[in-house]
Amino acid sequence: MGTNIRSHTLGDVLHRSAMRTPNKAAIEFGEVRWTYAEFDRVCNRVTNGLRGIGVARGDRVAILSRNSHAFPAIRFAVARLGAVLVPVNFMLQDREIAYVLRHAGATVLCVDPQHSAVGRSAAQLDTKVAHFVLLPDEHSNPEPGSDTTFSELLNASDAAQDYDVPRDLLAQITYTSGTESLPKGVMLSHDSVLWQYGSCLADAEISHSDLMLHALPLFHCAQLDAFLGPCLYAGASNVITSNPSPGNLLALLERHRITSFFAPPTIWIALLRSPEFDTRDLTHLRKGYYGASIMPVEVLREIQQRLPLLRLWNLYGQTEIVGLAATLKPEDQLRKAGSAGRAVLNVETRVVDEVGRAVGPGEIGEIVHRSPQLMSGYYNDEERTREAFRDGWFHSGDLATIDSEGYMTVVDRKKDMIKSGGENVASREVEEMIYRLPAVSEVAVIGVPHDRWIEGVVAVVVTKAAHVLSEQSILEHCRAHMAHFKVPKRVILTESLPKNPSGKLLKRQLREQYAAVLRDC
Repeated sequence: MGTNIRSHTLGDVLHRSAMRTPNKAAIEFGEVRWTYAEFDRVCNRVTNGLRGIGVARGDRVAILSRNSHAFPAIRFAVARLGAVLVPVNFMLQDREIAYVLRHAGATVLCVDPQHSAVGRSAAQLDTKVAHFVLLPDEHSNPEPGSDTTFSELLNASDAAQDYDVPRDLLAQITYTSGTESLPKGVMLSHDSVLWQYGSCLADAEISHSDLMLHALPLFHCAQLDAFLGPCLYAGASNVITSNPSPGNLLALLERHRITSFFAPPTIWIALLRSPEFDTRDLTHLRKGYYGASIMPVEVLREIQQRLPLLRLWNLYGQTEIVGLAATLKPEDQLRKAGSAGRAVLNVETRVVDEVGRAVGPGEIGEIVHRSPQLMSGYYNDEERTREAFRDGWFHSGDLATIDSEGYMTVVDRKKDMIKSGGENVASREVEEMIYRLPAVSEVAVIGVPHDRWIEGVVAVVVTKAAHVLSEQSILEHCRAHMAHFKVPKRVILTESLPKNPSGKLLKRQLREQYAAVLRDC
């Protein structure tokens, strides 16, 4: 909350929600329950506590932690100080974490008990980290010692300070997953994040009446910036968990009578396959969201059959636009199945060819955006920033078609388009075809080196429990319904697919694992 009477920053929106509904439940995690008034005071204490250990405007504060009540408290306290949050993927190894800390210039690292050792190891690898803040998890609070604990931050004054944070000030540096090369640091201002909050409220219908379960990692922009932040902006109630297992999620959905829930398709599929699914009362769940990939059509139909009161949204976007660029709304889920939808309130989107001309219906082009939600650029990377921002548009790297109604269908990332024998094969199209087989639980289609075709199509398939599929039956199904060049050269049956903590399939890992599978084909 600044002295500028027009102030509108991340710290302001939380304070305003607390002023509107001070006694309403804001955050619940394990045994911790904060009303909005309590959460606002907690954030003031953490703000003053961080300032007490020397954190000032512009300082980078990294957080390496599973979900907890402390995560959003650190997030908003850092914002109130005018410092910069650096969320770190807790699945990384110490050298990968060190790269993020070093690249961002982090001087403070907040860690939970589970990641304290790897965080300390990373900090020693030529970083600027000079101070550790020990965060609690669901079962324990760190003991006081030479490092600052979250509990000690809470001992600071809860008096609100005037920090006068400009709305265009850098709020966070969020690192991409690094699927192409080294991770890129996406610079997001307070203004960018808040414009995106507005799009979420308008197009994802996030409301003060929601009771949302936040289960995906908060280090990821989807859960942090497309759901938790907008929910707090709107004044919704929020249950946080660090355990996204199907059993835990189904129990929480029932126990708290959750009305709103986000997960990638892989998690929705895992819930549907759980033997507990039909034993839980989920009739209160009315809003469901998915992203990271398109929901297979057969799974969409199954969700609508088994959860008939649930309205579904597909949210499409990327870190560089704070997470949300387009939505496919409930009324379009089957009518436009497979589509990413249309641009949200504060985003202008086109699909263009190699020279920047809008493509016609059914033609493949690259998705480009104009929006106040967009990043300021990639931190310390002018070349990649220039490459992304050209011809007056931000170039997403996603390939899509667009129909006469303006609905986009993502066919692949540029790097995931398979070029087999001179023909383009969209992995998404092959995956959808294989998902038509009732025994298929999950599938990932990749391109791997091939002596004759340069790249060959390979499908990696997980079958449902108690079902049997053969490679031959899957190949025959594809041959009956697809052009020959799209049919996989091989089908590999496996028990699981590799995923990151957000549930996104790691196709790069599959390409590495099966790089030689077509050597003799």
